Amino acid sequence: MPFNYDLDFDSIDFREEPDKYRVGRGEQGVLLVEPYKSEILQHWRFKTPEIARESSEKIYAMFEEYKKNDDFVGMDMARKFLQMGYTRSRRYANYKGGKKYDKDGDLNDRDIDEEKAESARIFEEKWIKAREDEEYLEKKRAHQKEYG
Repeated sequence: MPFNYDLDFDSIDFREEPDKYRVGRGEQGVLLVEPYKSEILQHWRFKTPEIARESSEKIYAMFEEYKKNDDFVGMDMARKFLQMGYTRSRRYANYKGGKKYDKDGDLNDRDIDEEKAESARIFEEKWIKAREDEEYLEKKRAHQKEYG
């Protein structure tokens, strides 16, 4: 089932009402679902490889803590932030200022920034570890079966 953008995200606590959460595709809803957004976003950084390493390790530790607490929504949100760390740092690695298109809508030339590319590799490692975690996959299947 697709992510439901029609919900009143300002009034829903998804920890209290996990039945309203839909996994969606990729990073859908990563900046909407509370209280997870506020818990995780403050740790999400990728400017340098050192910062990316610290950030990805903290977010992965949160993934593990959510798993320990049997909190699938938290696990999925941590996975989404790890994925977003990869995709955003990869975009900044490929395009100066993270701008893929110019003001006319034309594709900018790639200009690889190796430091940002390393940040992307760091996040990618944790993202893959989270998305392939057997317990996460079991909880994801169960959540989707029960709630869509």
